[in-house]
Amino acid sequence: MGSGKSTVAALLVERGAILIDADRIAREVVAPGGAALGPLVERFGPGILGADGTLDRGALAAVAFADADSLAALNGITHPAISTVMLERKAAVEGSDHVVVLDIPLLKPVHRELLALDVVVVVDTPVELALSRLVEQRGFSRQDAEARMAAQPSRQERREGADYVIDNSADLEHLVAEVDRVWAALVGRLAGSS
Repeated sequence: MGSGKSTVAALLVERGAILIDADRIAREVVAPGGAALGPLVERFGPGILGADGTLDRGALAAVAFADADSLAALNGITHPAISTVMLERKAAVEGSDHVVVLDIPLLKPVHRELLALDVVVVVDTPVELALSRLVEQRGFSRQDAEARMAAQPSRQERREGADYVIDNSADLEHLVAEVDRVWAALVGRLAGSS
C-alpha cells in the first residue's frame, strides 16, 4: 500500500501492457452475487453490509483487521476467489504478443506458481513514504495505514521475491525512467520467448 503500484500499472498500460487488476477483481467478488460476499457475511455477520446489501468496506475493515484470525479468515475467503478470476482473465490473453501485467497488492511467493508468473516486478518505496502517501493522499488514519501495512509482506520480503525492482522514492520523472527501464526488459523477454 502506498508504493505507487497503481501508478506503475497505469504507466505500463500506456506502453502497451494488458492489465489484470487484483484490486478491481477484489471489488467484483465482494459485490452482490460475487463469489466472496456470502462467505464474508457468514464469517463476519450482516453488520458488514450497507442498507442496500452491498459490502460496507469500512465495517469489514474494522472487524477483519482487528486480529490475526479475522485477517486470516478474510484472506481465506477473498484470495481464492480473486485468484480464480485472475487465472481466467490471464488464460483469455495467453499467447498474445502483449506483456500481461497482473497487479497484485499482496503478492507472496506462492503466487508465482499459483498464477504461473514469468516475472515478478516490485514497486519499492520506503515505509515512511508509503505511510505518508496513505495518510495524505488517500485519507487513511495513520493507525489504520500502519495496521494494514503490518498485515502485508514486509518490504524486504517483497524485494527478495522480485526479478525487477522499480524504485518509487523520488519524483514522477524518476518513476517514469524506472518504468521505461523495466518495460524494455519485459519487452525483450517477450521477444525472446516468441
